[in-house]
Amino acid sequence: MGYDVKMSEIHGMSQRGGTVTTQVKYGDKVYSPCIGEGEADLIISFEKVEAVRFLKQLKNGGTLIVNDYEIYSMPVLTGQEAYPEDILSKLAEKVENLKVLDAGKVALELGNVKAQNVVLLGAVVKSLGLDKLDWEKIISQYFKGAVLDLNVKALKAGMNI
Repeated sequence: MGYDVKMSEIHGMSQRGGTVTTQVKYGDKVYSPCIGEGEADLIISFEKVEAVRFLKQLKNGGTLIVNDYEIYSMPVLTGQEAYPEDILSKLAEKVENLKVLDAGKVALELGNVKAQNVVLLGAVVKSLGLDKLDWEKIISQYFKGAVLDLNVKALKAGMNI
């Protein structure tokens, strides 16, 4: 679309259950991919606790898209800590533009839970007003055959949630 796009990834020991974050900026001219505290227009979280962890990045009036999904950390798995309760209601108190979806359930209904990331992408595309792009053509550059069909359906499902 002619935008200047920059991105940054941070892998926080993801192999051991740590956080992985990606920051993306786009516009006429972008000098740095880094998004400061209170500057993010949109945050997408694949897991509920991660949404809480990075909420400080969201600007006032920004949009938070949260996958209603739980990944238990090692302290939770070993019983040292409990998974926090009522995360979504606490987020709703703090975020005006909160969108919660069960991307795993949607992806499973489409035939493969691994497509939940594309369901979430569809929600982001719709939230950013980028739904007029030819996403089927874009996705076809990365997937073929049945996997392409699954991902196109997953993207459309996310856009329709």
